[in-house]
Amino acid sequence: MADPHDPPPDIASDPLPAVSWTTALATLDRRWIYLLMAVAVGVPTLLGVQFEEHPTGLAQNVFDQIEALPPGSPVLISFDFDPASEGELGPMGTSLVRHCCERDLDMAFMCLWPIGEQMIAERIDRVIRADFPDKQYGRDYVNLGFKSGNEGVIKVISTDLRQMYPTDSRGIALDQIPMCRDLENVRSFDLLIVVSAGQPGSKEWVQYAATPYDIPIVAGVTGVQSPMMYPYAPRQLQGLLAAIKGAADYEKLVADAYGDDQPKYREARRRMGPQLVAHLLIVGLIVAGNLLFAVQKWKGDR
Repeated sequence: MADPHDPPPDIASDPLPAVSWTTALATLDRRWIYLLMAVAVGVPTLLGVQFEEHPTGLAQNVFDQIEALPPGSPVLISFDFDPASEGELGPMGTSLVRHCCERDLDMAFMCLWPIGEQMIAERIDRVIRADFPDKQYGRDYVNLGFKSGNEGVIKVISTDLRQMYPTDSRGIALDQIPMCRDLENVRSFDLLIVVSAGQPGSKEWVQYAATPYDIPIVAGVTGVQSPMMYPYAPRQLQGLLAAIKGAADYEKLVADAYGDDQPKYREARRRMGPQLVAHLLIVGLIVAGNLLFAVQKWKGDR
C-alpha cells in the first residue's frame, strides 16, 4: 500500500503515447488538404509556371482543317457558351479567331446562346480590331448575332440562311453586306467552327448540319462535354479541342506557325501550369489514401 506521505508521481515526466503515421494520416484535419491545394494552385500561378505542350491528334486536326483553307474561304463560327465556361473556352475562341485572321478567311459569327453575343464581341475587339485593323466589317467578317430556337435555328439555316437571319446583328440586310451576298445556307460555308459549353452546341451542329449535308466541322468543348463528342471524331467531327488542355494544344500550334508575342495568345498554356500541379497533388492524395487503407486493413487482419 502506498505511503500517503509519498510525493505524487510526476505526471509530466510520463512519456506520451507514440502516434503511428497511419493514425496521423487517418486523423489529419482536412483543412491541411485545402491548404495544400491552395499552395499547389497559387504558387504556380504567381510564378507563371508553364510546361511544354504536346498537341494531340484531335487538336492537330483542328489546326490542319483551318490551315488547309485558301484565303477568302467563308467559315461559320458559332460561340455557344457564356462567362461560366470562359476559363476553358475563352482561350479557344481567341486562338481560333486569330488563326482565321492569319489565314485571311471570311468569318461569319453567330450564337445559339443569348450571352454568346458578348463572347463574339470580346473576340472581335481583342483579336480582329486590335491586331488585324485592316479587316473590314462586312467584307472580311460579319456578326449575325443570336437567334432563339436552339437546334431549330440550325435546321432552318441549313436550307435558308435569310429566313432566320434577314439582317446581321446591326440590322443591316444581308444582301447589302458584300461578304454575305453569296451565302445561302450553311452549305455555303467551307467549314463550321463551334465553341460550345452544352446544349444547344457542338452535338446539335454535328447532328443537324454537318452530318446531313456533309459539311466539315471542328469544335471546342468543355471537359464535361467532351465524352459526348469523342464518338463523332474523326468521321463526323474532323477535329476537337477538349477543355483547357485542348486550348493549350491549339495555342501552341498557332504560336509555332505565326508567332507568340502577346500574353492573350498564351492564356491557356498559362492556366495549364497550376492545373497540372493540382492534378499531381490530387493523384498523390489518392495514392496516399489507398495506401493508408491497405495498411490499416493489414494491421486489422493481424
